[in-house]
This record gives sequence, structure tokens and C-alpha cells, in this order.
Amino acid sequence: MSPKPEPHLGTVLVVDDAVDTLRMLCDALANEGYTVLVARDGQQALDRLSLILPDAILLDAVMPGLSGFDTCRRIKAHEVWCKIPVIFMTGLSETADVVAGFDAGGVDYVVKPVRIEEVLARLATHLRNAWGTRPRLDLAALTPRETEVLSWLAKGKTNRDIAEILGLSHRTVNKHLEHIFEKLGVETRAAAAALASRAVLA
Repeated sequence: MSPKPEPHLGTVLVVDDAVDTLRMLCDALANEGYTVLVARDGQQALDRLSLILPDAILLDAVMPGLSGFDTCRRIKAHEVWCKIPVIFMTGLSETADVVAGFDAGGVDYVVKPVRIEEVLARLATHLRNAWGTRPRLDLAALTPRETEVLSWLAKGKTNRDIAEILGLSHRTVNKHLEHIFEKLGVETRAAAAALASRAVLA
């Protein structure tokens, strides 16, 4: 008898330009039961937020282009995004840097190299404090066909099933899924399905 899957803990957007840190955090969060979205810089993070509201954001402070501090200020200036708790992750450990993180709107500050157990504990605490924001998917960003593909994916259908249901080739379904993954900032079918099943698809 297979073990029951872990309960879904929420959706977390991880923003970091360091690939190794991104991969380590994504693996740890996914193993805990979180749905993980990724962004490599501040602008990409803002683009992700225009599609989906995560339950929390883990944000690197130092990135090329838009810094984490500037990204957080933009998030906190938005009437909807401002409710999402932002936890900074950075190698900047001076008191002035920590204060800057809180001034920008962050709720917490984790110094790199990050300790996974600490990040998970802080994340769980802030999610309990801020719970109530369920992710909402902005389907305007997806084409009608992509929306159909995503909804069947969320129902557990395979690519072959989706192709037959929608009268498409297997290759076309794959291409739609590539676009969906890119737009939603997810890397796996499981993450896309979890996101779609929790999102408001109406």
C-alpha cells in the first residue's frame, strides 16, 4: 500500500539568479509539499505575479537588473500583491542591509548560505500568519486552447488523452504544455496540475 501524498502546503515563488540555490530550494520545498514557481530576476518575478498569486515569496536581495529590494517595493505598492509575505534571502548580513529589507516590505530575512530547515520553519510560520490568500490564475495570459489543455492536465489526463479529447496531435499538446509551463513559471506537470487544481479556473 503506497503512502498518502503530503498535504498541499501552499504555493511559493522563489526568486534567485543563482541556479544552484534555486535548484536546492525548489527540491526542498517540493519535497515538503509546496508547489514551487521560479523566477531568475526581479522583472520575471513581477511577470509571474501578473499570472498567479503565490502564498509566499522567497526573494534574493542582490540580482542583476531590478534588485530584490526594488522588486519588493513594487510588490508592496500593488493593491493585491502587497498581501503576499516576502522573505529575503541574501549574503548581505550587515544591520543596515537587514533594515533595508524590512523597509522594503519584507517580513523576514535569511542570510546566505541558506539553511533549508531554517527557511522551511520561517516559511511555515509566515504562511500560518498570512493564510487566506489562495492562488488565483489569470487565464487572460493563457490562450483558450492552453486553458483547455491545462484544465485536462489538472484532471489527471495524460498527453495522449488530452490529444484525443481535443482532437490534437501529441506534438501540439506538448507544445501547448511548454508554453503553459513557461507562462506559469513551473517546470513539471505535477506543479502545473497542483497550481491549476488550486487556482480559480472560472
